[in-house]
Amino acid sequence: MARLHAAAFNGEMDLDWKELLGLVGGALTSLSLIPQIWRLFSLKSAREISLSFSLLLLLGIACWLVYGILFGLFPVILWNAISLVLSAVVLYAKLKYGRNDRL
Repeated sequence: MARLHAAAFNGEMDLDWKELLGLVGGALTSLSLIPQIWRLFSLKSAREISLSFSLLLLLGIACWLVYGILFGLFPVILWNAISLVLSAVVLYAKLKYGRNDRL
C-alpha cells in the first residue's frame, strides 16, 4: 500500500482493485453534489437546504480529508478535497439564497 501512495503522487498509477474501488466510490459521492449545486444556482433558492446539514457535511468532509492526509490515502485525499470545495459552494449558496434559516 505504501508503494501505491508514493507512486500516486509521483505520477505513476499502480492501482489494485481496492484503490480503484475507493477512487470510483469517492468520485460517485463527490460528484453527486454537482446536480444539487446546479439546482441551487438555477433556482436561486436554498430554502430546502438545511444550514446545519451544510455545516456538518463540511466539517465531516474536512475530518475525512485530514484523516486521508495523515494516513497517506490518495483516494480519500483526492475526493474529500473535491467534496470540501463542492460542499463549501453548497454552504455559500445556502447563505446567499437561503431564507428563514434555522439550525
